[in-house]
This record gives sequence, structure tokens and C-alpha cells, in this order.
Amino acid sequence: MDYSTLEMLMPVLVTATALGIGGWIFNNWLRMRHGYPLENSWGKAVYPKDDAEAQARVQLITQENAQLRAEIGSIKDRLASVERIVTDQGYDVARQIESLREARHDARREVTQ
Repeated sequence: MDYSTLEMLMPVLVTATALGIGGWIFNNWLRMRHGYPLENSWGKAVYPKDDAEAQARVQLITQENAQLRAEIGSIKDRLASVERIVTDQGYDVARQIESLREARHDARREVTQ
């Protein structure tokens, strides 16, 4: 291989190397952001370092999940109560207002007759 061929291939090699390193960094960033463990060159997880740490994380997440489910259950109950109040009493109030209007209208008729 002569010098001119090497000179032509150099930008391609540099670009390919830069893209490979950039892709590796981006892949690791995505894995860390979404909670996947990083792996070493043999495919073993680098983080978390031991199973006790992973179990503690799972336990914390499980507890938080249970708390959030209980909170959602109470919110659903409260929402059902609010819906019942809005729909039932709203209809009753509208019906009572209409009956008062009719009574007022009937009373005016009696006075004018």
C-alpha cells in the first residue's frame, strides 16, 4: 500500500472510529438513563455490584409501587364520591329550582286572577 492510498483512507478510518466510540457512549448513556445495568467486555453487569444492592432497589421500588397503588385507590374512591355528588345532587337541585319557578309562576297567576 502506498502513501496516497493511506492518505485517502485516513479520514474514513478516523470517522468510523469516532462514530463507533460515539455510538458506544450513546448506548451506555441510554442504558444508564433507563436503569439497565452496564456490562463489561465479558457481558457481566458492572452495576449493581452485588445482588444485595439489586434486591434492596427492587424492594424499595416494590414498596413505592404499593404506596402509589393505595393512593390511586383512595383517589378513585374520592373521585367516585365527587361524581356521585355532582350527578345526583345536581339533578335534584335543578329539579328543585324548576319546581320553585313553577310554584312562583302559579302564584303570580293566582294573584292576577
